[in-house]
Amino acid sequence: MPEAVDERKLFADFLRRRGLKTTRERTALFEEIFATHHHFDADDLVVRLRGNGKKVSRATVYRTLDLLYDCGLVSRVRLNDEKYRYERLLIGEHHDHLVCTSCGGVIEFVEARIEELQEAVCRKHGFAATTHSHQIRGVCAECQAREGKPRGGSTA
Repeated sequence: MPEAVDERKLFADFLRRRGLKTTRERTALFEEIFATHHHFDADDLVVRLRGNGKKVSRATVYRTLDLLYDCGLVSRVRLNDEKYRYERLLIGEHHDHLVCTSCGGVIEFVEARIEELQEAVCRKHGFAATTHSHQIRGVCAECQAREGKPRGGSTA
């Protein structure tokens, strides 16, 4: 049975390798992010932390989200041109996203055939992937119904 991975230790080791410290603010951000599993943006995180009495600057939130992304512990999805939405990642868990360009909704999915194809492409090119992000942008079923457009189909 594989040993459980401690995301907190992984992040602390990542910071240490970068010559950075595990500060009280970074720890509070980590704990808030890993306490729930839903998509959020940096402003949501600032509001939640301040609502819990934590003093944290917006700049620290953005810098820490970038570090967590670089470490592979959060993923980010760009819903529009202005901002990213983030979510925490547990080691060994993976999913991809369908992003509605109308309402901004995100549908998570897992498709083994896509994963297998990505692995085959990497093998073909001798590429050692460490992480990936896959998102399909379009219009969700609810927005299509609201707009009177037919469901399904592809433009690709």
